[in-house]
Amino acid sequence: MVLAGQTETYCTVLVSYDKEFNANQIKDALESGSEKEKREAMKKCVYMMLNGENMSQLFMTIVRYVLPSEDHTIQKLLLLYLEQLQKKDHQGKLLPEMILICQNLRNNLQHPNEFLRGVTLRFLCRIKEIEILEPLIPSVLSNLEHRHSFVRRSAAMCVKAIYDLFGDQLLPDASEMILENFLASEQDVSARRNALLMLCTTAPEMAVQYLLSQLDQLPAWPDIL
Repeated sequence: MVLAGQTETYCTVLVSYDKEFNANQIKDALESGSEKEKREAMKKCVYMMLNGENMSQLFMTIVRYVLPSEDHTIQKLLLLYLEQLQKKDHQGKLLPEMILICQNLRNNLQHPNEFLRGVTLRFLCRIKEIEILEPLIPSVLSNLEHRHSFVRRSAAMCVKAIYDLFGDQLLPDASEMILENFLASEQDVSARRNALLMLCTTAPEMAVQYLLSQLDQLPAWPDIL
């Protein structure tokens, strides 16, 4: 039940944690601690948020001292923090400071490390704010052609998640792009499965046509497909 004046939130991670942490101590660790201390501080911050604590007061500290980190664990924890963070005001409008994270997400989507690209794409699957997603669409689509299969399959998942929410508004040619470009050349089985799932949702008739065109190869397809 959502009370009047509140914005309904959702959570894809649930962790019970019975210890209490001091927000000021976390803030000090993020500002002046080592990489290891920042990792622990971010874990504590995420734990507190998952147990109902409002940690939005740390947002600017995290933007300043955590966003620039190259540590992959810290970046993963940052995405968990951003996922749980309240992004809209009581009127349902995106908070102005949320725009600050868009450049960081774009940088992640263009990062030379495929793990960081992949986890960011999977993070975007759980974002429902169009103002955050819209400027990232070109970077998301470019990852469909990445050399690493983990990135490509994550990109296919992300495209499906965005299309499920916003359809042609953000991805007007998604079905044709997936069928003509991605499925036609993709060799990774998991990536093909993700793309085919999207096609079944967005354009069932095109999915049927594709399957009919592959009839002679169907017996050789692995179980995952």
